[in-house]
Amino acid sequence: MTYVVLLRGINVGGKRKVDMKRLKEICERVGMKEVRTYINSGNVIFQCEADESALLAGALEAAIQSELGFPVKVFLRDAGNIRAIVAAMPADWVDGDEAKCDVLFLDYSIDAKDLLGRLTINPGIDEVKHVPGAILWRVERAKVTRSGLLKLAATEWYAKMTVRNCNTVRKLGALMEKI
Repeated sequence: MTYVVLLRGINVGGKRKVDMKRLKEICERVGMKEVRTYINSGNVIFQCEADESALLAGALEAAIQSELGFPVKVFLRDAGNIRAIVAAMPADWVDGDEAKCDVLFLDYSIDAKDLLGRLTINPGIDEVKHVPGAILWRVERAKVTRSGLLKLAATEWYAKMTVRNCNTVRKLGALMEKI
């Protein structure tokens, strides 16, 4: 089966730097097959048997801690989950000059539709949807500073998610379909 692991908080602001070539080597050493990385934000597509996927994700976290000297939370998703997230995004949701459009991948411990009710969402500013495993968020660039979801970084949930823009998620989905 095809999977993607999304590493949280690497290569941001010059901190917790991880070279993608080295990351690929680490992934291969822990047993991932047909490993591909996509852009420098820690996206790794790989193949493995379904019953191995969670073990490999845990092994990757341990290997990164051991080899790079800092902990990194890994979010594991299969091709079906990424396909569902991409399908749930309206076609006009594009991250660009007009709008900011992100996918907030959730740790399974907080993945519930009622999470939306606990977040600060400003009607008319934030467009937000829940899909199993993620929250989809779109806001016009001119209104970003009025977004309620900017307050998310101060919540207990923020450490239990990783964010990718919708363009990246669509590209990951397309790459996963090719393997």
